[in-house]
Amino acid sequence: MAGLCIASVTHAQEGDVKINNIVLVHGAFTDGSCWNAVTGKLQALGYHVTAVQNSLTSLKEDVTITERVLARQKGNVLLVGHSWGGAVITQAGNDPRVKGLVYLSAILPDSGESAADALARHHNSPPAFRPDENGLIWLDEPEIFQQVMANDIPQSQARILASVQQPIAASAFSEKIIHAAWHEKPVWYVLTENDQALSPDVQRQFAKESHATTKQINAGHLSMISHPDDIVRVISDAAEELSSNKKLVRHENTTY
Repeated sequence: MAGLCIASVTHAQEGDVKINNIVLVHGAFTDGSCWNAVTGKLQALGYHVTAVQNSLTSLKEDVTITERVLARQKGNVLLVGHSWGGAVITQAGNDPRVKGLVYLSAILPDSGESAADALARHHNSPPAFRPDENGLIWLDEPEIFQQVMANDIPQSQARILASVQQPIAASAFSEKIIHAAWHEKPVWYVLTENDQALSPDVQRQFAKESHATTKQINAGHLSMISHPDDIVRVISDAAEELSSNKKLVRHENTTY
């Protein structure tokens, strides 16, 4: 769904901001392979792309893993986070190499706030599944996985995704962000209107709070798999916008 494009500059930083590197951060119940279609298309456009492999054991550990990947990038980075990965990039995005943030149906906590806090503030909640004896939340039943994560993906493909899903520690949702990078960095948000995992209304509020350039698409939660061309377009447009200016600009309530 397209909307009116309105932008105003609220923050700028001097410097060469050409974006050569894109780092992709996956969410809960997936791994880095969920980005495969997007990765290939971005590589074909000439970008150096790295998909982080989160542990999903804690926010701190996933931030550390992402920071290690950022440290290996030669040049500026556009950092992309899906779902739980939104919380990760909100903290890891403070790295000075990161020049912009793209959130994909993502949780977006504020400074001093946990993912659970951010969801509760919008009357949502973390996954309503009981942790096992190790404190892990699983989504390995194929029918439930498709219903929650992959409602716009063929059943045969959803079953494969469920077979390699990665559990997340329930305690991770209670760990707090130290400083939310979206306060200083330009933000783009992909809002998935057919999402069964994170309410589109909640996504809309996250996008508004972060003054994001917002792209709405009729997709489920794993839109990087079901709609890779749309996701590549948002990421490449963000990278090109940053690269075409000698300033980093932070947008105010922008939709396109």
